[in-house]
Amino acid sequence: MDDGELLGIGAFARCVGLTPSALRFYDDCGVLRPDRVDAATGYRRYGSGQVSRAVRLRQLRAAGLPLVDVETVLDGPEDAARDVLRAHLERTRRAADEARTVVEGFLRETSAYPARSAGTARARVDGPELASAVRQVGPAVATGGVAEEFPVLGCVLLELADGEVRLVATDRHRLAVRVLRPEGYEGGPRRVLIAADRARRMAEWAVRQPAVEVEWFPVAGDAPGVARVRLRSGRECWDVDGPAVGAEPGEFPDYRLMLSGLAAVRHRVIVDRVGLRDAVAERSVGPTSLAFGPDAEGAADETLEVSGGETRPVRLRAVRTGPGVRVAFDPAVLVPVLESGVGPDVLLEIVAADQPVVVRSADQGSFTTVVMPVRER
Repeated sequence: MDDGELLGIGAFARCVGLTPSALRFYDDCGVLRPDRVDAATGYRRYGSGQVSRAVRLRQLRAAGLPLVDVETVLDGPEDAARDVLRAHLERTRRAADEARTVVEGFLRETSAYPARSAGTARARVDGPELASAVRQVGPAVATGGVAEEFPVLGCVLLELADGEVRLVATDRHRLAVRVLRPEGYEGGPRRVLIAADRARRMAEWAVRQPAVEVEWFPVAGDAPGVARVRLRSGRECWDVDGPAVGAEPGEFPDYRLMLSGLAAVRHRVIVDRVGLRDAVAERSVGPTSLAFGPDAEGAADETLEVSGGETRPVRLRAVRTGPGVRVAFDPAVLVPVLESGVGPDVLLEIVAADQPVVVRSADQGSFTTVVMPVRER
């Protein structure tokens, strides 16, 4: 690429080994701004001088560094960057040892058989990833009185559509969507509602399988409107029946309409996911407030203040864009969302203190939750 040449987002993404969606995410976060943005079209263009930074950013993220630490390595003092890298290396070593023990145990239990494919619609996905997806959307499944009044909200929606496998759950306070991109896909769109307890048992089976073929087909005979999902791994299979959902979600809320109807984001903040979870979990009584910028008393622009209850406020390092804002959540709603996330970071996309907040996990965008804030006392 010539020194004076500007590349569009697609060409630059191929040049540095990132996806266009990742580049948009890093632009939103202020970590990698495009060299130029067309005022009329909004098209992003990148210069040759940004290649090195983009490649280093990709490498650091691939190594699992939280975005706040990536910023320190790229832009901070050399001593601080060295400390961050050494601390992350130690965490990585410990995590690798723990993962090796778990995986070796599962490998000893698992037998591999040739796969067989059948069904009206099917997709092949990673077994532990499918189990993780069920776990992630599980906290958004309705329970108690809400599930009794609206039984469909006590279910997980399993959807095969557009070359993807999606799991969706909502209890009217939260909406969780996890997207899986299968190795193979045929048929669709097909949808079925799976009761929460059955979905959990399905996940318990899937986590022990290296790969799972998800098959959807209608149940013949005396069960009109019922579909069967069969998970197959070699010679083993696991079946679950549930109400078939038409081309439109029908009684189950249309999550696509809900997501597309959200107002334009005004504030974005990226923070360590586990740190935020722990800070919120300490405040079990009453609303918990998250504030950054001018709305966080005495806090620097690069911090997020967590306050509420009788516990002292906690300030976490953060990356943010947009003006300061203060928004409150019910800890019982927000903590499970943060626990269900993947990756070291969480991104909060905020419109206003009284509007739904989008919680995105890491930068892949494969797990998204919409959470309703509450009023502060």
